[in-house]
Amino acid sequence: MRIPSGFLCFFMMLTLSGVSAQVADDCLNAIPICSNTPVNGGTSGYGIDDFNNAPNSGCLEPTITGYIESNSAWYRFRTSATGQLGFNIGFDSMEDWDFALYRASDCATLGDPIRCNFFDNSDEDTYMGVGEDPTGNTTNVQYEDWIQVAPGEDYYLLINNFSNSNSGFSIQFSGQIFETNPNDALDCSIINNLLGAPIAACDNETIILDASTNNALGYTWYSDTGSGYQVLMGETAATLSVTISALYRVQVAMPAPPNIISEVQVAFSIAPTTAPLADEAVCVESGMYDLAQKDTEALGMQDPATHMVSYHSSLADATNGINALPKQYSVTTGTENIYVRVSSLENPRCFDASEQFTLEGVITPDLIFEDTIYICENTLGEPIGELFPNAQYTYSWDTGETTPSILVTQAGQYTLTVTNTASGLNCVASRTVTVVVSEIPVISEVLIDDLQTSNTVEIINGVAGNFEYQLDTGPFQPSSIFTDVSPGMHTVTINDLNGCGSVSETIIVVGFSTFFTPNGDGTNDFWQVLGIETLQEPLVQIYDRFGKLLTVMEEDNLGWDGTYNGTPVPASDYWFKISYLDTSDQRVEAKYVNNHFSLIR
Repeated sequence: MRIPSGFLCFFMMLTLSGVSAQVADDCLNAIPICSNTPVNGGTSGYGIDDFNNAPNSGCLEPTITGYIESNSAWYRFRTSATGQLGFNIGFDSMEDWDFALYRASDCATLGDPIRCNFFDNSDEDTYMGVGEDPTGNTTNVQYEDWIQVAPGEDYYLLINNFSNSNSGFSIQFSGQIFETNPNDALDCSIINNLLGAPIAACDNETIILDASTNNALGYTWYSDTGSGYQVLMGETAATLSVTISALYRVQVAMPAPPNIISEVQVAFSIAPTTAPLADEAVCVESGMYDLAQKDTEALGMQDPATHMVSYHSSLADATNGINALPKQYSVTTGTENIYVRVSSLENPRCFDASEQFTLEGVITPDLIFEDTIYICENTLGEPIGELFPNAQYTYSWDTGETTPSILVTQAGQYTLTVTNTASGLNCVASRTVTVVVSEIPVISEVLIDDLQTSNTVEIINGVAGNFEYQLDTGPFQPSSIFTDVSPGMHTVTINDLNGCGSVSETIIVVGFSTFFTPNGDGTNDFWQVLGIETLQEPLVQIYDRFGKLLTVMEEDNLGWDGTYNGTPVPASDYWFKISYLDTSDQRVEAKYVNNHFSLIR
């Protein structure tokens, strides 16, 4: 019993398929095959011993016949491209087959095979060959490594049945050179006979076999559909029209022997038909349409395992099978024609590109209006939403309105849904508007860092919002802090950036000491307010902690000496207020100047 070996991984297969073919059991009569040659065959014994009673050829050893061959078939081919080459020999899983591949130009100098497999089929596999098992079986020991080929190299392939029980085989070539050179990876010039190379055709075409020969006396045509050659009665012309897969033979009677006998294999593949396809429409918001969903429609009852569907932007591309569109197709606004090609995987020459459908891109509304709106308190209503609507669209708010825009008076979130209905589609877009109520600013406090010639003023706003600030008639600024403010009377203003009003206040910037020590040492003996000379008829009132008025100082007063009616008051904290005459000669109390200081003894 032969012993299994290692395994390889599957790469890619390009097939050469067809119906039963002639078999050569001797190397000298090896059947030439090329890129368009469909190969199915069988074996029945062998002719001469091609190995001259040799004990082995590479891995091949004598079989039950006592020779290396038992039931053999020989083929030869020539490569036309550079790259990776392999092949798959398919057979019944209950049978045992071997093969050897020789790189040689004639049978007399075969040498050792470059690939060889003599393992048994105890695993009941259905393929052997070079490259990778097309079923994806990585443990198949009947596969050898890919070979690297170059143009013009000649090869002989021996396929031998070890079990003496066989139901035939098929040969399918694979590898990189069938991707780079799908039509001429193998050289067909090695097939040179009267009827030419084997023909792969489609069942919707008629093949004309031409045996025209000068001085011919007559023609007799035969066909073999699997039970041997039979004479085609009445066919005596130099040409024969065929529509059935078979081996065809012609015998040309010549004035002097020998007569010419030529054979050719014609294999017809089923020609696909493309079923009519319905037009499609898609919303273009996502921009993608899966063309693969039209495959089933295009195939109709045809088997997707034996057919391929491709889509093209022009009839010429579909007819030539080029520039296929990606199945995940980017759709643009408008209507375009998509041309469909259904082709046979067995024979890509068999195709139908007679159908097309329109693909319409329907616009999804593009909502670009503001999604954050500020409104003022007590507004009568501010519009939000689509102010320039499309008459073809429908509009719906989550508040129940069906107008493109609405008036709002309250804060909250409002969602508008816009629908474009066309070609049976509803293309929908939604956008939510956040409405914020902008309150009128409030000056709740003014912090004055004073007691200096250049003071700092900070305006405290009592509400949150988007505001800008101004001192007197200066420019507005985003900061509420002003520096280098001179002593005296000033106006501060807060303006709402959302247009919801402004507020102004008059403030007094003065300086005072936070403590004084009336002990007669000449330092800090008086407490006074600096800068009140900028005010009209200012008065400074000083109180104790219980609110008792202790003294009133005018503009020309040197300051308070810490006495009440001539009697020193105790060390403590004291409070003061400032008043003055405004522009209408009304006495007003200065806001934000109500502070305290300390008397220290």
